[in-house]
Amino acid sequence: MGALRLYAAVAAGGFRRYATYRVATAAGVFTNTVFGVILVHTYLALWDARPHLGGYDQAQAVTYVWVGQALLATLAIGGGGVERDLMERIRTGDVAVDLYRPADLQAWWLAADLGRALFQMVGRGLVPLLFGALFFPVALPADPVTWAAFAGTVLSAMVVSFALRYLVALSVFWLLDGMGVAQVAHLVGYFCSGMLLPLNVFPGLLGEVVRLLPWSALLQNPADVLLGHADPLDTYVFQGAWAAALLALGRLLQRAATRRVVVQGG
Repeated sequence: MGALRLYAAVAAGGFRRYATYRVATAAGVFTNTVFGVILVHTYLALWDARPHLGGYDQAQAVTYVWVGQALLATLAIGGGGVERDLMERIRTGDVAVDLYRPADLQAWWLAADLGRALFQMVGRGLVPLLFGALFFPVALPADPVTWAAFAGTVLSAMVVSFALRYLVALSVFWLLDGMGVAQVAHLVGYFCSGMLLPLNVFPGLLGEVVRLLPWSALLQNPADVLLGHADPLDTYVFQGAWAAALLALGRLLQRAATRRVVVQGG
C-alpha cells in the first residue's frame, strides 16, 4: 500500500507539473486543431476517391483523425514525454540519485509519465476531439460501454508508449546522447502507429506486419475499438502482451546498464 501511495503521488506530481504550462497547452490545443482540420480535408478527398478505404466510411475516417489528434500528445507519439528528462539525467549522471531512492526506477518514471499523459488527454486532447465532433461529420458511438472500452485501451496504450520510450531513454547509458535514437523512434512511431494513415489501408504484407508491431497499440487499436472495428478483449490482450514484453526488456536493459556502464558525469 505504501508503494502504491508513492507512485500515485508521483503520477499526481506529473499531472500538476504539466498543468502549470498553460500557454504551452493552449498552443498545443490550437496546433492539434489546425492540423486536424488539414488532415480531415485530406482524408475527405482520399475517401471521396476511394470510398470505404480500409473498411472505414468518410465519417469514420474523420473520427479517426480527431482521435489521433487527441492521442498525439497524450501518448507522446512525436516525443514530449518524460523520456527527455530521464535521458538528460542519465547524460549528466543525476540518474545515480534516482537509483538510490527507495523506489523502482522504471515504476517511478512510468507513474510520472502516466500523470503527464492524463493531463495531456484532458488538457490538450479533448478540445480538438470536441471541435471535430461539432464541425465535421463523425461516427462517435452513443453506447457508454464502447466509450469505457475505449478508455481502457487508451490507458493500455499509455503503458505501451512509455515502455517504448523508456527503451529509447536507456540507450543514453551507452550512446551518451540519445537524440538521434529519439528522432528515429518518433518517425517510426508516426508511421507505424497509424498517425499518418490508418494501418488498415496499408496493402499486403506491409499492412500485416505494421498491425502486429507494438506501435499499432497506440492509435490504431484504440480507434478501432471506438469505431466498432475491433473486439475490446482481443485488443487488451494484444496491448497487454506488448506492454509486458517491452517493460520486461526495459528492466533487463536497465539492469545491464546500471551494472556494467559508467554513467557520464557520475
